[in-house]
Amino acid sequence: MRRLFCVLAGLCLTAQVSAQTMHKCVVDGKVTYSEAPCADGRGTTLTAPPVPPPDPQAKTELKRQQRELKQLQKERKQREARDEADLQRHDRHAAERRKRCDRLALDKKWADEDARAAVGSNADKAKQRAQRTGEKLALECPR
Repeated sequence: MRRLFCVLAGLCLTAQVSAQTMHKCVVDGKVTYSEAPCADGRGTTLTAPPVPPPDPQAKTELKRQQRELKQLQKERKQREARDEADLQRHDRHAAERRKRCDRLALDKKWADEDARAAVGSNADKAKQRAQRTGEKLALECPR
């Protein structure tokens, strides 16, 4: 942005300004300046100093800065595309993790239901399965 401002400032300095003639009039001891000649015909005509010739290196500098601007814009677009891809990858991984955690939570719920409904020797196995399912859920999906 700073470089762009410098380029624009350089262009403004090298642009030719249309010179206007100014007239200095003294009326009743008061000095006034205007673009029109004095009413009484007396006064001083002021001319603007000539505009200096344009800097020959300004054009090459402008071209260089334009190339640099294009390069910076290209790099910014590449960086934004990379960031967008990273964000999409992160969102995809987060969705997969939520899905896996939801599946484990459902397995835990079913294992708890099976443990409550089990009787006899199957009850011990069902309780152990429910406990292990809960441990797996806690390990993979800490909350």
